[in-house]
Amino acid sequence: MELIRAEEVMASHPEHERLAHDPAYAFGSAYVADHFCPIYEASVPLIDCGFMHADAVYDVVSVSRGAFFRLEGHQARFARACDAIRVRNPFSREREAEILHELVARAGLRDAYVWWTVTRGQPPMGRSEMVNAANFDNRFYAFAVPFVFLADDEQRTRGIDLIVSRDRIRIPPRAVDPTAKNFCWLDMQMALFEAGERGAEWAVLTDEAGYLAEAAGANIFAVIDGTVVSPDSGCLEGLTRRSVVDLCSELGLPAELRRVHADEFRAAQEAFMTTTAGSIMPVRSVDGIPIGGRNGPGEISVRLHNLYWEKRWGGWHATPVRYELAV
Repeated sequence: MELIRAEEVMASHPEHERLAHDPAYAFGSAYVADHFCPIYEASVPLIDCGFMHADAVYDVVSVSRGAFFRLEGHQARFARACDAIRVRNPFSREREAEILHELVARAGLRDAYVWWTVTRGQPPMGRSEMVNAANFDNRFYAFAVPFVFLADDEQRTRGIDLIVSRDRIRIPPRAVDPTAKNFCWLDMQMALFEAGERGAEWAVLTDEAGYLAEAAGANIFAVIDGTVVSPDSGCLEGLTRRSVVDLCSELGLPAELRRVHADEFRAAQEAFMTTTAGSIMPVRSVDGIPIGGRNGPGEISVRLHNLYWEKRWGGWHATPVRYELAV
């Protein structure tokens, strides 16, 4: 079975063609606190705690063929993340969705990467006031840009070369809650640099006991003894991850969320990563060793990847963009 070249389809199929838009929004659109603007005019105050302290939560949803994928699920996860770090979204769920729709509409995008955040915002001026979360001026920012794959067609077709980081572990959940999508990325970025130094393209981190947590910006899956497995803790509860579990049920494939040790992962039959920015990304090697003894993606990974895109483009969990909001 050949892997669907989704990037190529998006570049050539008429249903992905960009709509007419103001040239100012050619590179994307942004929303900063209380107004829309072209993305290159957007800025964040230097004293915003999101910038100074990585004190923020965010989410990302994708658009393809003019429809958001699992928008309500992303918004619900974002609301839980705000609660988890005790920030208040200045906007209702309905207004938040309207802003995201208008960002895509202003840029005329049929395929988009849509990102939004609530930061801790401006800190109170008195030190004694910093112990009360209500004293901070929480801020909302968002943007929409043309969709770009984390792994392109060539990489997904041949499979990603992955390492299990030896130098870093994932931040423990008692330190930073991984289910609240947050700005604390230094452990993952250092693991990515390690991957580059070891001749690989991406990295997965474990906890202190050697059990998989998540890849940098992505959930991790393995096929072990015919079962599709993914870590049940220490990672973001990804919407693409949830979609894979749903697709496994549709295909009659056993799937399980459980602890997965790095040694078990290295001996798996197949592996793949999932993320909004990359969909399902097959893995061909782990720590320089071809996974499953083959030089390329496994059959299950390809079946899941293809079904994901077929169903998405068929309207699965779709929310059509409200292009009439463009002004």
